[in-house]
Amino acid sequence: MLMVLGFVGTLIALERAVAYRQPVALVAPALLGLSVMLLLSPVPVVVGKGLLVAGAAALVVLYVPLWRRQRDTAVLVQALGAVLALGAAGLWLGGVTIPMLLPWLVGFVVLTICGERVELARLSLGSRVGGTTLLLACALLGGVVAALLWPTSGTALLSLALLTLTWWLAGHDVARHTIRSSGLPRYTAICMLAAYGWLGVASAIWLVGGPAGDGARYDAVVHAVFLGFTLSMIMAHAPVILPAVLRRPLPYRPVLLGPVALLHASIAVRLWLGDGLGSHIAWVTGGVLNVAAVVLFVAVAIWSTTRRAKVGVAQ
Repeated sequence: MLMVLGFVGTLIALERAVAYRQPVALVAPALLGLSVMLLLSPVPVVVGKGLLVAGAAALVVLYVPLWRRQRDTAVLVQALGAVLALGAAGLWLGGVTIPMLLPWLVGFVVLTICGERVELARLSLGSRVGGTTLLLACALLGGVVAALLWPTSGTALLSLALLTLTWWLAGHDVARHTIRSSGLPRYTAICMLAAYGWLGVASAIWLVGGPAGDGARYDAVVHAVFLGFTLSMIMAHAPVILPAVLRRPLPYRPVLLGPVALLHASIAVRLWLGDGLGSHIAWVTGGVLNVAAVVLFVAVAIWSTTRRAKVGVAQ
């Protein structure tokens, strides 16, 4: 919950606030970020949970002026994701366990990221891609609710909706073409296509195995979605989004592919050898390498940014 709504949610809210360009929009990321600090502090948990609900609600409200500005189906898809974030935070405050809320958290990150990808896909495919994705997003939303009410049949519906949405987006994403280019476009395409692959894996696990509140299948879904899909998408868009948010350039360098390769290799080790074959050593090793990939990516990003700054000063 902390990683998804706290870390990823804060990043998404901050990016949306920058897009809105009004100081009041910073309320959402501020509340979400503060909720994480409170949940990690000795303060009563209910206080942090309450702020998490408030932050998610502020994110939903933030999409209202964004929708009025653009009247874009892509914004509606992202707004549906924010609604799922609010639902997850509210249900958690009400006592629902995190494993039961996994579909809500998955829906939040998937719909938010997919909504952003639709904006780019429309450049080459026209408005029809947005309408179809909105329809699939509504189906996913229905599957999320059904999975909470009727876990077995609802999870089957959710997995089918998620698998269909993944297939649709991967098949229409511009990454299919830019993978054959070079430089930043190719790097971004590699990250995105790998992300779609892991989302397909998570969908298949749910479809074949059904709901799981713990154990290997639960671990596999969590890592496939939140590391394989979400973190890979963050890495893909970091050279574009982070400069807009932090007001500092993050130039692409081929060395960025190193952390990406390590991330996906480590996920494969954990899911295939660890969760799939039951190797505890592989499970632990995969987890350690997951962390190493994230740390390495941050280090490379900082190095790339500071190196550019030093070059600029020297010139």
